[in-house]
Amino acid sequence: MALVGVQKTLSPVLKAKALDNRLPDPILGDEYAERTMRRLDPDYDKGRFGASQLGLSAVVRAKIFDDWARSFLADHPDAVVLNVGCGLDARVFRVDPPTGVDWFDLDFPPVVELREQFLPAREHDTLIGSDVTDLTWLDRVPRDRPALMIAEGLVPYLTEDDARRLLTGVVDAFPAGQILFDTVSVSAWRASKWDPVGRRYNAVFHCGFDDPAAPAAWHPRLRFVDEASMNDSPVLRAKAPPAVRRIYRLLNLLPGFTRSSRIVRFRF
Repeated sequence: MALVGVQKTLSPVLKAKALDNRLPDPILGDEYAERTMRRLDPDYDKGRFGASQLGLSAVVRAKIFDDWARSFLADHPDAVVLNVGCGLDARVFRVDPPTGVDWFDLDFPPVVELREQFLPAREHDTLIGSDVTDLTWLDRVPRDRPALMIAEGLVPYLTEDDARRLLTGVVDAFPAGQILFDTVSVSAWRASKWDPVGRRYNAVFHCGFDDPAAPAAWHPRLRFVDEASMNDSPVLRAKAPPAVRRIYRLLNLLPGFTRSSRIVRFRF
């Protein structure tokens, strides 16, 4: 089964989450990531914990997304959750939503096939194999309840036009809800074409925002709520291995690095 472009980032992201689970005090604590990574690559943990932005930031941002999702579902136990660009992430198991929640995990068909191989089925969790930019997938989900869209590691890889169509399409489809996604600064977006990790996977950024609230202008119902840092997160400073914490302390001294990657939350 051939994965292409950004789909290939599944392995390093999953590896970071699996390695985190092996720490004495993990940030995310994802046992499914460790089991899946062990099946994909039995020797994945022979090297050091990944200190790259793609690696450790994936663990930090997943933790933030999980916490925000739990908060939303505590107030909306009958919500529809759209986990778009889900990859092999086991968020539905970590969050463990109420039984009244209908959860949809969406990604390219080859990725969905991998999920079916490596992750167990779960009641009220429906897999959809589709390009996220083909909004006909919205016809397969109920639209009469509040919705939570989670787009982890997705929006920077879309063009701004595609990102706009996705967000506005979700807002138009539901009566109310929240949209959570991570974004990068304009400088990080433009510099990504020189990133060795991105070049290795043929996965570079296609959009970015210096103002995290900028996408709120895309739809009159969309409102910016807040943002969280990926590179200077309190949980990173508290729980990352000492060597990684030192690296990030130094990196955060660089102008613009702290705000180069952020998780943002909108409501509608």
